[in-house]
Amino acid sequence: MEIAKVIDQVTEIMVHDVTNPPLAARFYSYICLAGMEALRSQNESLQTKMGNINGYEPVSVHNEHEVDRRMSAIFAMLYTAKKLQPSGYEHDANMEVFYQKMLKKGYSDRIISHSKDIGAAISMKIMAYAIKDRYNQTSNKPRYTPKKREGNWYPTPPGYFPPVEPYFNILRPFFLDSASQFAPSIPIAFSNRPDSEFFHLMQEVYQQELTEEKRLIAAFWDCNPFALEDNGHLMIGLKKISPGAHWMGIANIAINARVLDFEKAMEINGILAMTLNDAFIACWDEKYRSDRIRPETAIRKYIDPHYRPILQTPPFPEYLSGHSVASTAASIILGHYIGENFSYIDTVEVKYGLEPRRFESFGQAAQEAAISRLYGGIHYRDAIEEGQIQGKKVGEWTLKKIQEPNIHIQLTSNQF
Repeated sequence: MEIAKVIDQVTEIMVHDVTNPPLAARFYSYICLAGMEALRSQNESLQTKMGNINGYEPVSVHNEHEVDRRMSAIFAMLYTAKKLQPSGYEHDANMEVFYQKMLKKGYSDRIISHSKDIGAAISMKIMAYAIKDRYNQTSNKPRYTPKKREGNWYPTPPGYFPPVEPYFNILRPFFLDSASQFAPSIPIAFSNRPDSEFFHLMQEVYQQELTEEKRLIAAFWDCNPFALEDNGHLMIGLKKISPGAHWMGIANIAINARVLDFEKAMEINGILAMTLNDAFIACWDEKYRSDRIRPETAIRKYIDPHYRPILQTPPFPEYLSGHSVASTAASIILGHYIGENFSYIDTVEVKYGLEPRRFESFGQAAQEAAISRLYGGIHYRDAIEEGQIQGKKVGEWTLKKIQEPNIHIQLTSNQF
């Protein structure tokens, strides 16, 4: 399916660019929204759902020529990806390949060219909407300086990367009322006393018995674009996708298995991407509020100076677990569209060296993704469990919003 192909191309460039997890979700959202817009005028279901996106006004693009709206959707996605991604120029080649593929399928050069023009026009409108989400304001904020207080987050080895997206919570969500709409419970307070609740959290991470299966689970859901490997002479970056990229891949495995049509595939990709974006906004809002110390830092200081988790610690505060929030929210969306008990084989990261893994439901996969962070030594249990609660609320809120009566006046002058 062409939509899945575009998502794969976007993901490959994200891996090359080392795109961080929240930003990756933002990219997928606008790229898929562009594709949805190309189909909106002839799809009442999309009109309703897109009418409830925060601050979004349907695009009016008039065209007198004959076009193929599905073709326009692919071009709109590729044009938007080209503008958003740092190495987006690589999509020029992808557009040319798609153009030639359509010619071989028997479409006339005229129809392809007009469809491409519509895609380009839609992309311009989507970018005008994207630029108002306040992401560009995050670069003007003061540089975030880690607090050197006991219990607060501090950069971890081997890269000691600076904190990722400390101001992501100021972005306009797609469906949430605000970043703090589903703020979690206050985290268990830091304490270095051996009889404290927090110390017990540390001990659980440190003393857990890591079976071969638990190690496999941790590695399968690692999804850390910042991972480095020390070969004794220099640090080498490892190619890994973000949590959002993993779930976008899962979605398209399910779409392909269900043999869903182009319009439904576009809708699922778009709603999932926007839900992931909102999940990261909500999670990141809490991360830099509670600013809690990572297990690696705490265990080394208070229990064992030689401790090393089996996964590298990502460069941002611990509470909540981002993978727990995002995966749970994604499972809610995919369960709604595909079915709660959909059995599938996850092959998303085979190209990155991971073996396929079978799941009996999206919920099972999300649960495994969440607990993998404990096995990996990068999260405490309460960050995982509270993350699952928040993710469930975010996912259910999206479903509530997209099923509400359309709150915007629809523009019906689009001609595709």
